[in-house]
Amino acid sequence: MPFDKNKAAQTATAGALPPFGIGKCAEYVRQALEAGGLNTAGHPSPAKDWGPTLIRIGFQAIADTSNNPQIGDVIVIQAIKGHPSGHMELYDGKNWVSDFIQDNMWPARAYQAEKAKYQVYRYKF
Repeated sequence: MPFDKNKAAQTATAGALPPFGIGKCAEYVRQALEAGGLNTAGHPSPAKDWGPTLIRIGFQAIADTSNNPQIGDVIVIQAIKGHPSGHMELYDGKNWVSDFIQDNMWPARAYQAEKAKYQVYRYKF
């Protein structure tokens, strides 16, 4: 089954919690990916480790497009001090969404202040 990125985006947005989520970004993004038709069996627990799983299920790492994302793009952000699990989020066509709807691609100022490393992934099929 191909990836329905619109359904994934709708699921992510519908499940988002106000205002800042509950620290379960990987779980919420996983649920959105699965709603879009992808099999995430064997996925890792911390968000920061999702890159290989995304590649396995049909995504590819792309150049940074965080300022011009496409619906269904996923960003995996690496751990920083105080956030050992890192973060992941899916673009819904308007906002980056994890377990909450974000103001921008940075889920918290600390990630931006530390210039956390991240990778953008896009479904390739």
